Amino acid sequence: MSGSGMAGKAESKAKALTAVQAALAAEHAAVYGYGVVGGKIGEDRRSEARAAYDAHRARRDELARTVRDLRGKPRPAAAAYTLPFPVTDAESAVRLAAELEDRVAGVYSDLVRAAEGDRRRSAAEALRDAAVRAVRWRGESVPFPGLAERSARSTASAAPPS
Repeated sequence: MSGSGMAGKAESKAKALTAVQAALAAEHAAVYGYGVVGGKIGEDRRSEARAAYDAHRARRDELARTVRDLRGKPRPAAAAYTLPFPVTDAESAVRLAAELEDRVAGVYSDLVRAAEGDRRRSAAEALRDAAVRAVRWRGESVPFPGLAERSARSTASAAPPS
């Protein structure tokens, strides 16, 4: 393999690692956010919130393994995250759940672009799963999950407090 071929492969791996770390950070934020959702959600949607929480925990763990496979060190979760708005009741908990899914979908769209092969397929599945959950929470869909929301909102992921 030529030197430029190895450099291109290393650059591709670095892009993938960066995108996987971003997805891991988004999953950490989603797990935290669903903890808040679970505390305020109505009984009628509690099992849906639990299933989403479990799905995000599983993806988080899978992404941590992927980071290690790429010879990186998985970034840890922040101690707390700033929520996009106060969550005071079941209605705001549902809004937060939809927002979390939109944000996760946006990050997975980046990973789809940066990844190849099985990693890309897994990212596309995660994007689809987040988009479907967002529709269920919101009760309506958006034209391009993971893309339209990013241009409409300037904050693409929950951020740790300053």
